[in-house]
Amino acid sequence: MTIRTYIGLGSNLGDSQQILSEAVAKLATLGAVQVSRLYQSPPMGPQDQPNYLNAVVQLDTTLAPLALLDQLQQFEQESGRVRLRRWGERTLDLDLLIYGQEQIQNERLTVPHIGLLQRDFVIIPLLDLDAHLQLNGHSLKDLELVQQANLTVIADQSWATA
Repeated sequence: MTIRTYIGLGSNLGDSQQILSEAVAKLATLGAVQVSRLYQSPPMGPQDQPNYLNAVVQLDTTLAPLALLDQLQQFEQESGRVRLRRWGERTLDLDLLIYGQEQIQNERLTVPHIGLLQRDFVIIPLLDLDAHLQLNGHSLKDLELVQQANLTVIADQSWATA
């Protein structure tokens, strides 16, 4: 059975647009993908790091949640991901944001992703993919942070050629 999932992408080290484009191509090996526009956002954590490029991919996949998480972590490793500090710089960050309608909480995975509703760099790209998306009964487009987003559009949906 195919499940609609949403994966958050972020990068602020190296050629971020190229790294994210390669990540989309890898995600496309797991199922049908659609991509949001590409955004630039200030770092969420320490401010002494470059701005991030962010996007969200809609992925229709047959993988179970933990198998999908394993694939995402493998893709991060393949791009040279290192965790220097909490909320610090990274070549590639892939977050499983939403997995169908499932609520998952275990030692490896929490879905919907923790903090999703407080992150404009996740909500705005999600709305690119589905303007009527709801989470836990909340319509994402009605969230206050949508009106106050601190994002810059870098490219339209054609930025990633999967």
